[in-house]
Amino acid sequence: MPSRVGKLPIAIPAGVTVTRQGTTVRVKGPKGELQFAMGHGVEVAVEPKEVLVTQVGGGKQALAMHGTTRAILANMVHGVTQGFSKALEIQGTGYRAQLQGKTLNLQLGFSHAIEFTPPAGIAIAVESPTRLVVSGYDKGLVGQVAAEIRGYRPPEPYKGKGIRYVGEYVRRKAGKAAGGKTA
Repeated sequence: MPSRVGKLPIAIPAGVTVTRQGTTVRVKGPKGELQFAMGHGVEVAVEPKEVLVTQVGGGKQALAMHGTTRAILANMVHGVTQGFSKALEIQGTGYRAQLQGKTLNLQLGFSHAIEFTPPAGIAIAVESPTRLVVSGYDKGLVGQVAAEIRGYRPPEPYKGKGIRYVGEYVRRKAGKAAGGKTA
């Protein structure tokens, strides 16, 4: 049975070119260029206004890759036209971020500052000392960079201090009970 997501065609907006060479699909747009190596069991047909992903043969591999391939290609088309972004917020006394050129400088309660240089294709904007936005045209790379920055000081459950995604819920714990020893 084909994937519900995989059956949907991907519309190609104006200014975006999608080409296929062998097992590689390239998507080029105003923000950049991305490429993807197709897996086994799927076929990609590039038409003038849309891209269609179909299953070839059967089996688990084809079934698993059908919807996945379509979703990745749709994200590539969206990325080269509008881009992706993830917002992070920093909570904690004295915790802050600032941009020095392209390098992100983080003060996170350690004895030293952490300097993070983003990879090519990623832009980091510091909206305030406690809020930053990671943006780019590759969805996977944006998520990876945001996760690396969050990984320097993940939110801890007792006071909630650390770096978290905007809107992320951090489950809080009670901490020590007040009073003396129990016998």
